[in-house]
Amino acid sequence: MDIRQIDQQYIAGTYKRVPLTLTGGQGSLLMGEDGREYIDLGSGIAVNTFGTADPGWVGAVTDQLNKLQHTSNYYYTEPMAKLAQTLCERTGMASVFFSNSGAEANECAIKAARKYSFDKYGEGRSKIITLRDSFHGRTVTTLAATGQDSLHTFFGPFTEGFVHVPAGDAEALRAAADESCCAVMLELIQGEGGVNVLSKEYVDAVRKLAEERDLLVVVDEVQTGNGRTGRLYAHMHYGFRPDIFSTAKGLAGGLPMGATLFGEKAKGVLTPGTHGSTFGGNPVCAAGALYVLSRLDEELLAQVEKKGAYIRRELEASFGVIQVTGLGLMLGIELKTDLARAVERCREKGVLVLTAHDKMRLLPPLNISDELLQKAVAVIKEVIEE
Repeated sequence: MDIRQIDQQYIAGTYKRVPLTLTGGQGSLLMGEDGREYIDLGSGIAVNTFGTADPGWVGAVTDQLNKLQHTSNYYYTEPMAKLAQTLCERTGMASVFFSNSGAEANECAIKAARKYSFDKYGEGRSKIITLRDSFHGRTVTTLAATGQDSLHTFFGPFTEGFVHVPAGDAEALRAAADESCCAVMLELIQGEGGVNVLSKEYVDAVRKLAEERDLLVVVDEVQTGNGRTGRLYAHMHYGFRPDIFSTAKGLAGGLPMGATLFGEKAKGVLTPGTHGSTFGGNPVCAAGALYVLSRLDEELLAQVEKKGAYIRRELEASFGVIQVTGLGLMLGIELKTDLARAVERCREKGVLVLTAHDKMRLLPPLNISDELLQKAVAVIKEVIEE
């Protein structure tokens, strides 16, 4: 029985996999069971920050693995403490809660926003506004927060207390922000929703309304964070600091780690017993994250912006492209041709890409070489112009 047959027999059928078994790789190249090399423009959905088996990352993780792989949060550990310090110092936030995924980081943000309001105003002020086409996770609560009707099936009743408004519509936002509201939660670039970038004018309107009504601004940086957009975190493009923001995916470079960061208003909301995690802040994951952050300097972030501009410039010039959206190395390409067929043809030609709603989605390793990037973009252009 081959790997695909074993997978299909024993793993829950929640994923529609493509017919490719990956066996290894190095950097931005992946190796298939078929013996072919593939240029990776997905990074495990923005997780493998520096690609596969990056030597420095492997060394940092292995070194910690040989010391202490796990202990409970009853005790202090150096990697977790240093990671929290690094995150706060580089973002201006005040404190961090560590978890294991983006959904968990968003759950924590939701709990903290509601508790902030409860502590200050009492009951009855728990509603959170999110945006249509948003995606915040697959738990029952983060699905409720997600503004996609297609995901609000099968698993009801969903957690109450969320209202979804159209992205970019400041009047709809203001109308929804009644006395029962405690926070606005948004992705500055809606990843799963189609790589849609919010305008600065709209984000400024969100901030103004939040200040008027003492609403917390919660930013979901699960996919946009950790250098993906050409800034350490996407809110830095907009020139503000959220009250709370979540991140995960590329934070630990390939290991499961989520983080929820709190600004001054929310830093003391979570107290002993109000939240917790068995694996959150795991020292091996924290070591991986410390290594990732150590490499996300201004030079590398500038390269992310440069490479993103190159992709945009090349593809926008193609007659097969309607538009390119996104920032840095988080890009969506709306095609004139059949999307599923284009993705398949790219794979046949040795380039792995993703999708997001009606767009081809590109999330390459942040350090992908110019040579491989140029080769991959040439393949994409060839495919969409066929």
